[in-house]
Amino acid sequence: MSDMRLIVAGAGGRMGRTLIKAIAEAKGLSLAGAIEGSGSAVIGRDSGELAGLGKNGIAVSADAAALMKNADGVIDFTIPAATVALAELTSRAGVAHIIGTTGLSGENEKLVAEAAKKSVIVKSGNFSLGVNLIAALTKRVAKTLDQSFDIEIFEMHHNKKIDAPSGTALMFGRAAAEGRGIDLPTHSERGRDGETGARKAGDIGFASLRGGSVVGEHSVIFAGPAERVELVHKAEDRMIFARGALHAALWARKQKPGLYSMMDVLGLNDF
Repeated sequence: MSDMRLIVAGAGGRMGRTLIKAIAEAKGLSLAGAIEGSGSAVIGRDSGELAGLGKNGIAVSADAAALMKNADGVIDFTIPAATVALAELTSRAGVAHIIGTTGLSGENEKLVAEAAKKSVIVKSGNFSLGVNLIAALTKRVAKTLDQSFDIEIFEMHHNKKIDAPSGTALMFGRAAAEGRGIDLPTHSERGRDGETGARKAGDIGFASLRGGSVVGEHSVIFAGPAERVELVHKAEDRMIFARGALHAALWARKQKPGLYSMMDVLGLNDF
């Protein structure tokens, strides 16, 4: 089979540059294009130079639709508005769409799900193998331990991250809620300040820190009477997310249209 031709969305960002480098190092993949929003300062620049690889002859473009005519998939770590627009385009073009964007609203999620009726979409709050394994473990532990164990989720990221809690923290929250058989939106605590009163039993708490250049740190804490269980993941290099996304892209190439997660890619849904 020929190389899978991929477009990197958000090519000028941290993850975009990392993805371009990862594609150059990967077997079975090739860079078909690099895109940014119109008005971006990097439009027209060589994508290889942006990624620190030297010139590769592929200039950053704002015309995603044109590039999709000669591509098999799009890797998208951008912002919700861009992701929704790209989902519509990938649906029309019939190319795979790998989404690592976080902060999508309920309406955004509906639009992505609709696009997945015509194209293969793999969407995840985190493409790391370790993170997805912890999500599976979180579900299992939440199901095993009773309500006397409170669940708290802590995350810290760099000072440029624009959404909170992180997509990974919410991913862990959904896993814990599924394990407990509860609805996360009605059983979550997103912030505490002042006299909040005693902790509400059964809620899943979230705490977010921002600072420096932290790639990503997450802890799922099960705090019970006289004991505590913690599941911890610390990301040291964005390349782990890039490699996971590329693994998902190769997997997506063989699938039928639909909305999938990294759990599907790794076969962890029945863990």
